[in-house]
Amino acid sequence: MNTYLKNKVVLITGASSGIGEATAYAFAQAGCKLSLAARNTEKLQAVKNTCEKMGASGVHIARVDVGVEADCREWIQQSVAQFGTIHILINNAGITMRALFNELNLDVMRSVMDINFWGTVYCTKYALPYILQNKGSVVGISSVAGIKGLPARAGYSASKFAMHGFLESLRVENSNNHLHVGIVCPGYTNSNIRTAALNKLGQPQAESPFDESKLMPAETVANHIVNCVIRRKRFVVLTMQGHLTFWLNKFFPAWVDSLVYRVVAKEKDSPFS
Repeated sequence: MNTYLKNKVVLITGASSGIGEATAYAFAQAGCKLSLAARNTEKLQAVKNTCEKMGASGVHIARVDVGVEADCREWIQQSVAQFGTIHILINNAGITMRALFNELNLDVMRSVMDINFWGTVYCTKYALPYILQNKGSVVGISSVAGIKGLPARAGYSASKFAMHGFLESLRVENSNNHLHVGIVCPGYTNSNIRTAALNKLGQPQAESPFDESKLMPAETVANHIVNCVIRRKRFVVLTMQGHLTFWLNKFFPAWVDSLVYRVVAKEKDSPFS
């Protein structure tokens, strides 16, 4: 791993916590140069300090709201000014929501799309010329919700389906340019994404409906992301639940519809209750 990734310039969005933080540490251990973006600069600084101790060959941090195009453009420019180029972009920043669509304030849908979809588009747009020069990687961190539309997560599923379509188109457009485009779909992962999930009014729900300690660790997901880059994988689905959803939905979609509904209906404080 070190031979391939040593001194590669890796950009990661949403790097202040959860999967993004764990991914920063995984690339730091490989001796990469890192440019980390998030909205919380205090947490980013702590991540930077840890990355430097773990072996990163350089770390740049920036306060970035990926839903704002100008923020993304400026971050890419800063990263190139700092390190000279870009080899790998990990589009990880994301937010989810939990509410029935007919009760949902549409501003919630817009917020989720701005971060999950447009954030990926903006960062990829400005980083792509440098990545193409290096025959590098663009990776989107998606979700099982990008494979199967989930009830009470209409905005989240829509954003991840949109990400998939964008990245697949990007891959095909660059078939002759040696660009690696990867999509990684974690299942439920131990992170803060559910406590920050927006309710129907756009407020954080503050409490996860799951026992987070029983979910896949963010560090495990990060290792799969690094492996996706090294092996230049196109599509990675994680957790047994994710694999079952992917395959069963191909052959028994109506049955999976019913199954997914029942699972969500049993969640703590389910919108269906």
